[in-house]
Amino acid sequence: MSDAGRQSFTDKAGAAIKPDSQKTTTEHIGDAVKGTMDSAASTLQPNSEKSGSQQLGDSVSSNQNENSQSLLDQAKNAMGFETRK
Repeated sequence: MSDAGRQSFTDKAGAAIKPDSQKTTTEHIGDAVKGTMDSAASTLQPNSEKSGSQQLGDSVSSNQNENSQSLLDQAKNAMGFETRK
């Protein structure tokens, strides 16, 4: 379960699973806005105040504001899905 004010894990997974080529412009924009807001919330919330599940979710989605590729993006690339940055 994600922390209050953060994007739910199921929403993140749903957005990541659907290939970019099958998304509408509205979906692309929505994903970008939600991702940016969630990343900002991740940055503003100290790790010491995050739940264990939120810390795990942030590490899996690479929402730690590092320039490394997330595990999810690595998996999508391995399966041949396009990732957008």
